[in-house]
Amino acid sequence: MNRPANLDVLLQPRPPSPLQEILDDRFDRHGVRLLLKRDDLVHPELPGNKWRKLAPNLRAAVAAGHDTLVTFGGAYSNHLRATAAAGRLLGLRTVGVVRGDELAGRPLNDSLARCVADGMRLHFASRADYRRKAEPRTLARLLDGAGARGAYIVPEGGSNALALAGCAELGRELRGRADAVAVACGTGGTLAGLAAGLDPGQRALGVPVLAGGFLDAEIRSLQHRAFGGPAGDWTLAEGFHHGGYARVPAALDDFAADFESRHGLPVERIYVAKLLWALADLTASGAFPPGTTLAAVVTGRP
Repeated sequence: MNRPANLDVLLQPRPPSPLQEILDDRFDRHGVRLLLKRDDLVHPELPGNKWRKLAPNLRAAVAAGHDTLVTFGGAYSNHLRATAAAGRLLGLRTVGVVRGDELAGRPLNDSLARCVADGMRLHFASRADYRRKAEPRTLARLLDGAGARGAYIVPEGGSNALALAGCAELGRELRGRADAVAVACGTGGTLAGLAAGLDPGQRALGVPVLAGGFLDAEIRSLQHRAFGGPAGDWTLAEGFHHGGYARVPAALDDFAADFESRHGLPVERIYVAKLLWALADLTASGAFPPGTTLAAVVTGRP
């Protein structure tokens, strides 16, 4: 495969994303300084952790001569959209294996329609097969069904050893800038890499946006594969998923709208709103001692 002409433009190293201080009485009155790490500004079409996780995988795919990417996600997956956009920008074919074969006969939601508009071919898998996609036989069957055998595989959420190396750079950008760094978690790859990049004495906090309590083991496994063992000081703040992935109850939407009104910033609802809600709640409960500088990673835009 010929090297895409715009590969270096898309994947070149980028300057650190801005760090923006937010004056908000919900934090100020507890002596907590809030900073937003504006990773939503890192790339116009692959914002935040999507660019950090995809860029190393895209370099590897092109270097190995692949012309097709295949990846996995649910019907509202930001990762599927980012992979489709990356494929369009690089001239690579993309295939998305979507959880839920019952969706095949239904009109596409806005998220999946965007994937198709960017050139991604969708294959709807049964939920049972999707759950077992890590098993070699099931994976082979899914790839055959999607017409993607031999394609470069990007895992669900983009989280693999290469992705963690990209996210470790996020941690390095925050060295010496905050006592604690918080990020919303889907598959856990961003937190796993972020923690590895921080200085000793800094801690990383993950806010899972899915129910289930499975992330602790997954993050440990990711760090073992990427770094050979545990890396960095990290914890999870469970209980802020608001009913599960892509669930945005009225109270959460109101909170996000209020934050937007106060600070003139757009708040993405599925990840960032849950992160900010959790940090406000944890601050009110005394989880962060007075004098703490807290950085929240804004991983995406609405």
